[in-house]
Amino acid sequence: MRKKDKIGIIEKLGQKIPDPVIIFILLYILVLVVTGIFGGNTFSMTSADGTSVSYEIKNMFTAENIRWIFSNAILDNWLGYAGGIVGTILIVMFGIGIAEESGLLSALIRRMGTNISDKLLPFVLVFLGIMSNIATDAGYLILIPLAGLLYVGIGKNPLIGMAAAFAGVSAGFSANLIPATVVDVIIGTNAEAFASSQNIPFVSYLGKAINPVTMHYYFMLASTVMLVIIGGFVTIKFVKPKFEKQKYIIPSDINVSEFVVSDKEKRALWWSGAGLLTALAAVALLGFGPLSSYVDETGKTVTPFLDNVILIITFIFFVPGMFYGYAVGKFRKLSDMVGAMSKQIGTMGYAIVLTFFSYNFLSLLTYTNLGTYITYIGAMGLQTVGASNSPILLIIGFILITGFINLFVGGLSSKWMLLGPIFVPMLYRVNSSMTPDVVAAAYRIADSSTNIITPLMTYAGVVLMYMRKYKPEFTAGNLISMMIPYSVIFMVSWTLLLMAFILFKIPLGF
Repeated sequence: MRKKDKIGIIEKLGQKIPDPVIIFILLYILVLVVTGIFGGNTFSMTSADGTSVSYEIKNMFTAENIRWIFSNAILDNWLGYAGGIVGTILIVMFGIGIAEESGLLSALIRRMGTNISDKLLPFVLVFLGIMSNIATDAGYLILIPLAGLLYVGIGKNPLIGMAAAFAGVSAGFSANLIPATVVDVIIGTNAEAFASSQNIPFVSYLGKAINPVTMHYYFMLASTVMLVIIGGFVTIKFVKPKFEKQKYIIPSDINVSEFVVSDKEKRALWWSGAGLLTALAAVALLGFGPLSSYVDETGKTVTPFLDNVILIITFIFFVPGMFYGYAVGKFRKLSDMVGAMSKQIGTMGYAIVLTFFSYNFLSLLTYTNLGTYITYIGAMGLQTVGASNSPILLIIGFILITGFINLFVGGLSSKWMLLGPIFVPMLYRVNSSMTPDVVAAAYRIADSSTNIITPLMTYAGVVLMYMRKYKPEFTAGNLISMMIPYSVIFMVSWTLLLMAFILFKIPLGF
């Protein structure tokens, strides 16, 4: 079968899969029906402390349980799920909204991208792509076309640079040097909820207490460095030799001035630096002052600084963005800043709809004990085939399953809502070294690495449009073929890095 035919099959299958919101609505109905059939059945599972716990599947068609559905749908099951994760995500977007709508993130990408040597260019483009993930679409809409322009400027095929940038933006999606990103919040906070729903201890694989939004920080720091090196290497050794002799055109409508940082923007960047120093000074005062750690009356160490890291990171984005916005003239009054935050929140409309149905579905799974039963059946099956003796095989298997599903079902959040509630508790039941942080890290590897080789990825069409400006006959198949080396090598090396962390007992985060 030709590669073009295979891609066509993936596209056709993907188009037949309903929207994730519809999937969660159908799953909700399915759970109701199943509880009506199997309600009253009991089963037993061994808890984390070794004791046997009995569960009963609840019939949701009783008057009491129907009242539960309506009484808890909004406050407890949606807005209150996982300690209010919906609100947490929206708060993070406040800071990012100011930094992005002010033009700060765009200016930083353009400033860094146009001041690098030819030899370092592939590595820097991958790095900028990874770091651009703190913004919603700056990497796709700014960095990738900028990368093409930079390569045109040095007389090389622009598709080479665009491939490197695309690899960083999309395949390196989960990695970053900055803690508590939106991805960290979505993955970590939900992982904690998935674990607690079935009484799985939310600790690291080393048995240490962890913060859900920073539980992967050390791993992501190492991942960023590794992916930059490997991404640059793949560009030089695989992509460049293939494309450097191919013909391309330079369209007349390309406007170089779009990517130039003006003198006004340069001055505003200095002001944003002053804003960053101001924010860091304020954070230091808080960290060593009222938010410093202390021991309460029960002897427990309380860490207000780490417990409020989301607000702190938001503040660090907010202040430099505000300084830049006023200096460049984007913000002239306070209402302009309110508008910037509101615009960013406006991009979260789909996420709000998705979380309403997905969190109500997850709450129903927990309440009925059906989720626990699915975990029980799955864990028994894996133990029967001897998988409990090999956590490495469990990690590899989960990565391959997630990577395959990602070819057809896009969206980090929706897949995590589908897979996380089952696999986080199930894999722990099979082998206690498969703690929530390990399972979540494996998920991030698989989801990111395969983003660039699915035609169903949200920005695949946008990237293809940019590349066709230089090579009009460039197809979706050509794009996937170009990105396969990044995808395969990223997934393999990233998996090996996770295994190295586990083998040498290096904490994934804190």
